[in-house]
Amino acid sequence: MRSCADRLACRSYDIFAINIASTMLGYVYASNHKSLTVNQDLGVKVATPIGTIVGQLLFGWLADIVGRKRMYGIELMIIIIATFGQALSGNGPAVNIFGVLIVWRFLMGVGIGGDYPLSAVISSEFAATRSRGRLMTAVFAAQGWGNFSAALVSLIVVAAFKTQILHDNPTTLHHVDFCWRLLIGLGCVPGAIALYFRLTIPETPRFTMDIERNVKQASDDINNVLKDGSFYVDPDAVVQKVEAPKASRRDFIAHFSQWKNGKILLGTAYSWFALDIAFYGLGLNSSIILTAIGFGTPVTKGTLGVYQNLKNVSVGNLILSVAGLIPGYWVSFLFIDSWGRKPIQLMGFTMLTILFIIMGFGYEALTKTHERSKWFVFLYCLANFFQNFGPNVTTFVIPGEVFPTRYRSTAHGISAASGKLGAVVAQVGFARMRNIGGTNMFVKHILEIFAFFMLTGIFSTLLLPETKNRTLEELSNEDQEGFVQGIRQVQVKDGIVVGEA
Repeated sequence: MRSCADRLACRSYDIFAINIASTMLGYVYASNHKSLTVNQDLGVKVATPIGTIVGQLLFGWLADIVGRKRMYGIELMIIIIATFGQALSGNGPAVNIFGVLIVWRFLMGVGIGGDYPLSAVISSEFAATRSRGRLMTAVFAAQGWGNFSAALVSLIVVAAFKTQILHDNPTTLHHVDFCWRLLIGLGCVPGAIALYFRLTIPETPRFTMDIERNVKQASDDINNVLKDGSFYVDPDAVVQKVEAPKASRRDFIAHFSQWKNGKILLGTAYSWFALDIAFYGLGLNSSIILTAIGFGTPVTKGTLGVYQNLKNVSVGNLILSVAGLIPGYWVSFLFIDSWGRKPIQLMGFTMLTILFIIMGFGYEALTKTHERSKWFVFLYCLANFFQNFGPNVTTFVIPGEVFPTRYRSTAHGISAASGKLGAVVAQVGFARMRNIGGTNMFVKHILEIFAFFMLTGIFSTLLLPETKNRTLEELSNEDQEGFVQGIRQVQVKDGIVVGEA
């Protein structure tokens, strides 16, 4: 599971580093050398979620067809290459740097998208029933450290280039250009480390048994993993195969057209959609919000103001990570197997509805003075906390548990893709509402809209079953009596079936 956690930290770093990097890009490449245009900012931020939608649907489906292990390395290679490509981006005669960045970030998103269903399903299918929630949450909680690392690396890089930034030409700011490239490029490091672990894990026993239908190999894999963490596939072994339902378009439609199954997919998909509208709406724009409420905004002009702003943005994001994001993940870890997934998700959506109503409708009063802005930051951190001690964790965990093995990755990918659709909607909304109601007044309206979607998330959660202390077979909503129709023996040599008993 170390490879899953490492990769999720890297994924979060790659996604949220652009939140800070976009401020740096504005100083270097914007025509006014202050901030990106609405379309430029939207392009570099929305490219990854769009690519992620493609990756979640594609890799989710492929993982159910060809196997979790076979896919659990390809998507990481895509991420590493695309991240490195971003760090080397530049202007060209046919396309400017924003076009290049958008292409690389889209490709990175495709790889990141594959990570969602694969990390969830692999951790779910290897976990014991009584601790499955904690294991999946621990894997997902690595996202918090990825977010924290992006802000910390930004602070270190900005501090390292302080002298050069202060002596830069205000119209070029070459050293700020170095800062964002290092910030983005360093995201390759944890990915490269995780790649080794990705390529050396065994196939999950449930895929081997339920989809490849090789009972003996599944039994051997799980015994070896529990014993010494290794696995071995004997090419000459006698293969014990079972007869069980196969995945197909007709079977998929038949399974999910039943309301008892379809409502679960609807519940997981819409809950993730509603949550990600707020989660990515805030996460990818926290720098804008911090500036809008005057938190750490420098009064100095020139290159000193540039340095102070980049430092303040980094520190502000560190505070948000430490005060809200990371604690929320680990409180979920403590309670998810005792309290349950559904109560945590209901509580989270309810608290977020209340917090966004207070922040949205009370925005003017809360940001009127610098002292009151501190209360807004407190409420903002509290919202981050209840996103993670709430639906941000459970929308990842539940889809990895409630579907049959042959559709578990596909359905998780569909649910996750719905979430990223919400992220795209949030980004477009942020971009198009920037000038409504006067300077920075769009934040008020955005928060009010977030409150509405959190309210709808409460109702979609009611469609979901409680999954704690229930086996994956129980949760599949399929009668296990007679599910396996028989066992047949086949002889395999060098990967080729040469005989049948």
